[in-house]
Amino acid sequence: MRCIYVITARRVLIGLSLLAVFGFCSASFADIRPTQELPLASIYVAIAPLGSDEPIYSQYAEQVVPIASLTKLMTALVILESGLPLDESLEVSRISNTFGKNAPSRLRPGTWVSRQDLLQMSLMSSENLATYTLAANYPGGSAAFVSAMNATAALLGMSNTRFADPTGLSPDNLSTAQDLLILSAAVYQYPLIRQLSTQGKVDMHFRSPSYSLAYTNTNPLTRNDNWKVMLSKTGYLSESGRCLIMVAEIDGELMTMVLLDSQGLRTPIGDVGRINRWLRNQPPGEVPANAIAYAQSRLAAMQ
Repeated sequence: MRCIYVITARRVLIGLSLLAVFGFCSASFADIRPTQELPLASIYVAIAPLGSDEPIYSQYAEQVVPIASLTKLMTALVILESGLPLDESLEVSRISNTFGKNAPSRLRPGTWVSRQDLLQMSLMSSENLATYTLAANYPGGSAAFVSAMNATAALLGMSNTRFADPTGLSPDNLSTAQDLLILSAAVYQYPLIRQLSTQGKVDMHFRSPSYSLAYTNTNPLTRNDNWKVMLSKTGYLSESGRCLIMVAEIDGELMTMVLLDSQGLRTPIGDVGRINRWLRNQPPGEVPANAIAYAQSRLAAMQ
């Protein structure tokens, strides 16, 4: 089994880069070959031990497709790599381009919020306005931020990945399930990303102006005591379908699951349940007929 060597670039404001290389892998599942078939609703899939570039199961994993708010994992990586102070308060700004998408937000433009709280809302609840504010307050603004995202993807070896915006609202944010295994390994290096992406719920209290908002995680498994979710991010656009990246501890091993393009809000959650049972050599369960029909129609449209 090959392990991913995660290259990260710590960028400072004068434009220098310090490269750090981390090598790791979780090996035990590498030798597992479950005897059951694995029916999944998601179309593009890669399942691998955390840090491995050799999936134990894959499905159209090299196909380049929109990834919606899975983008926000790269956004978080660039923020933490930048070294910008997490306790600095930033003024929430309006999104300059929503790419024709409906992007509602309960955050009020003009609110002052710390960079870390913005990062938490972005990762946990996929808050687009919080995400855009992070990019807008990067040195050089959002255009420079997107350039940093693409540069980081290139450094990581994500050769089939391109970003057009920091939120995932653009359908031109593209990647593959295989590339997203690499991104998952890179962001897993940061305990803060793991913590913020898996917190089940949080109450945010703002002082300027004064108001409070309650947020819940878009992945309900983060609030399920039967699961040990270690990293999570959901995504959705009409072009991408329902998407999920999740690292979970299964039988003491860390497993990365990349699931792209399925129908229905809870369909990726059903898929990770099937994967969990499959890894334990249990019957994984069936995929609903409407989900199968959706996948068939999406694949036919690609041809």
